[in-house]
Amino acid sequence: MGRTIASGAIIFLALIATACAGQTAANPAAPTVAPAVATAPAAPPAAPAAGDVIRLAVVPEKSQARYRVREQLAGVALPSDAVGATNAFTGTIVGKTDGTILSDQSMFQVDLRTLRSNESVRDNFIGRSVLETSRYPYATFVPTSAPGLALSLPQSGDVSFKLIGNLTIRDVTKPVTWDVAGKVSGNTATGTATTTFTFEDFGLTQPHVARVLSIVDSIKLELDLTLQRQ
Repeated sequence: MGRTIASGAIIFLALIATACAGQTAANPAAPTVAPAVATAPAAPPAAPAAGDVIRLAVVPEKSQARYRVREQLAGVALPSDAVGATNAFTGTIVGKTDGTILSDQSMFQVDLRTLRSNESVRDNFIGRSVLETSRYPYATFVPTSAPGLALSLPQSGDVSFKLIGNLTIRDVTKPVTWDVAGKVSGNTATGTATTTFTFEDFGLTQPHVARVLSIVDSIKLELDLTLQRQ
């Protein structure tokens, strides 16, 4: 359910690297006649070296983590999506401009206690019986790789790639893959990330309440992300 994080998109980092190099030269004045000072034209922005390290942090007030589960409610003709969301997630992703992620310095965290849907009964049940947030208040995601992320990247523009890492919900850690699509502008990256798994994958119990007739065994996690270069 809302054990997202993260994430995901987390890896626009390689695109945000911006370095500017400028050089000027001036000739000192001659003893008698002062020539005009010559200034060399500014060099274009330099491409960051492959070993440069980039650090991006989530901007919580501009980001959101959500779970989405298909359910059939009693008294309702058609199934609908149960959606719970929160802005209470933080995190940092650190990597090199060649797309390599420094996993030991990267992690995203969601406060599962703050997930809210349009039904307080659902929220209470999920927190108490499914996620057990009194014992496991946070879900974490540690990114490890980003296959499909090009080694030669523009300093701005659109990107899409896979983001692989380890998601922990309650006391279970499993590898997951996010589909990431985003955009880079200056020192800011924005985008979305999605991944899907079953309740059983993380040892979660499907919700059973009187009003819910059935639930599809598929949990979709969605991230709307804004990351800022630090």
